[in-house]
Amino acid sequence: MTTRIDARFAELAKQGRSAFVTFVMAGDPDPATSLDILKALPKAGADVIEIGMPFTDPMADGPSIQAAGLRALKGGMTLKKTLEMVRGFRKDDDATPLVLMGYYNPIYIYGVDKFLADAKSAGVDGLIIVDLPPEEDTELCLPAMKAGLNFIRLATPTTDDKRLPAVLANTSGFVYYVSITGITGAAAADATAVGEAVARIKRHTKLPVCVGFGIRTPEAARAIAGSANGAVVGTALVDALRGSLDAEGRATARTVTAVADLAAALSQGVRGAKQAAE
Repeated sequence: MTTRIDARFAELAKQGRSAFVTFVMAGDPDPATSLDILKALPKAGADVIEIGMPFTDPMADGPSIQAAGLRALKGGMTLKKTLEMVRGFRKDDDATPLVLMGYYNPIYIYGVDKFLADAKSAGVDGLIIVDLPPEEDTELCLPAMKAGLNFIRLATPTTDDKRLPAVLANTSGFVYYVSITGITGAAAADATAVGEAVARIKRHTKLPVCVGFGIRTPEAARAIAGSANGAVVGTALVDALRGSLDAEGRATARTVTAVADLAAALSQGVRGAKQAAE
């Protein structure tokens, strides 16, 4: 099985550069604007797009992404509509890898088999489910792999060498390394510490390692991408979106551009990383 994720990382490896991975919340601030943002991201330089599945009780998300999820839910976003959004994106883009990121509860309520079939047919390539540890692989991870979807696992600064093999056992697509201990957007990533952590993970796997949490600027993205196979940016993009909204929290004429312009600047940071290292 070769997914769009596998193909994209193989292509980037040939180019000798890291991936720029973006995160946006599905339905934020409304379904139509959210789809427009999604469509704008590849043109702005996104190599892989993570789409947040709005959920009422997120554990790993900082205030910005929590607020984005609440805006989306207030606007009527559901898991079914998230998959419809993916379908809408795929009408014009069959190449950019899409990863759904979130929590197990909405998928469990939707029905695992139905969700996997619908996600695959909509054009989803992978899943990051924050609250399902390796001990629960039979719940979703193994069925997802059987359905042809990558199951991407999180590794953290507290994932030691004893735990790492379990985390990596059924992981595919890429490994998502959380650069800080804590929630999204809480602190800045330390490029030196991240470089050491990525090297340690790579001793256990041939999968690409992407780093997220704590990357907000082109300079930070460049520093992280110098040692990792990808830099993931979410909170900064969500904050740019929030800053473009009107007093009632509605999209304005600047909303899509605000996110796309920051994504383009961050993309240039990532693309400059390997050149700087050479």
